[in-house]
Order: sequence, then structure tokens, then C-alpha cells
Amino acid sequence: MIDGLIGYKLGMTQVFVDGEGLVPVTVLELGPCKVVQVKSSEKEGYQGVQISFGEVKEQRATKPQLGHFKKANLPPARHLKEFGGRELEVGQVLGLDVFLEGDVVDITGTSRGKGFQGVMKRHNYAGGRATHGSRFHRAPGSIGQSAYPSHVFKNKGMPGQMGNKKVTTEGLKIVSIRPEENLVLVKGAVPGGKKSLIVVRKSVKQRAKQRK
Repeated sequence: MIDGLIGYKLGMTQVFVDGEGLVPVTVLELGPCKVVQVKSSEKEGYQGVQISFGEVKEQRATKPQLGHFKKANLPPARHLKEFGGRELEVGQVLGLDVFLEGDVVDITGTSRGKGFQGVMKRHNYAGGRATHGSRFHRAPGSIGQSAYPSHVFKNKGMPGQMGNKKVTTEGLKIVSIRPEENLVLVKGAVPGGKKSLIVVRKSVKQRAKQRK
């Protein structure tokens, strides 16, 4: 089987859960996904499965993309993602039976962009004195050395774009699965805005514990 699916984040709501009361949940639309390519150890050197999500009109796909999907006898799709998986065939449709209620998952998405921000908001700098006459309130202050080594070190916290980065939230619990609507309700918050692409995988840490 496969260890994950692709989908969209639809937004947040709250539901009643037995024993937990009112729980905040994120609503995800997952699948149906189709197997586009199966990779083998003999040909590609590793085992994997490439799946598609979200059909798109042919005129909106490039020629290489059309050729790739035509080889699998499938319509072109908007998104492609590769997962670990075995015993799957090209053209197979994957639904929400990949997951069960109560499963723990890791969800990857692109965080919301917050524009250009200073060091206090972006890196939690304390800033300078807020009193009158300080002239040093929200500035980064000194960023390097003078004579030696005469340059600013890499990864120094500076002002810049905040957000709009790949983020993975681990250990989220599946509260409810509604296969007739392709919806999954996950406890807690998920990175990204509404209708943003997300990748849901079975928890890496949970699987490591089970192997032990």
C-alpha cells in the first residue's frame, strides 16, 4: 500500500468528539488520487509510486506532461507527488481507505506569506529600549565584526520575507473520515491557506515506534 495522499486544505471548523468535547479541526479534501507511475528497484534503483490529483484541461498542460499521462492512459492532472509504496498498478484509484480514524499523520504544506518583516517579528529579537531618546527600538543592531573576519556570517537573522515556506506539522490525529465527500477532519491546525495544496503522510515517528 501507499503511505500518503495529496489534497487541498479547505479551512477550519469544530466538532464534538466523545471524551474530548469540542475539538478544533482542519477540513482536508484528499483524493481521489490515481497511480501514474510505479518505480522499481531494477529500473529506477528504488521503489516508489507517483500519484496525481486534480484533473486539468489538456490545453493547460505542457507537451511533456501530456506524454507522461498518455503513457499511463490517464487524463492530465494538476499535481504530481511521489510516495513510498508497493503492490500498486498504474491507473489504480486511491481513496481514503489509506487512512483510518485515529491514525496519526504528518502534513506538509506551504505556510502563508506574511510579506517583508523586520527582525522582531521574523526572528523574535528583543529590540532596543523603548524609552525616549534611545534611537534604537526595532532595529537589528550589530550584524558582524569589523577587522576579523570582516564579513557577515551565513544564516544571520535579518529582515526579509516571512512565511511562504515548506512546513511540516507532525503528529496530527485524524478525528473523522467522510469517504462519500472525500473529506478528512484532522485535529489542530495545518500549514497553508484555504485551497492550498497539502501532502498527508502516515506519521514517521509513529511508524518507527511500531517497528521497535
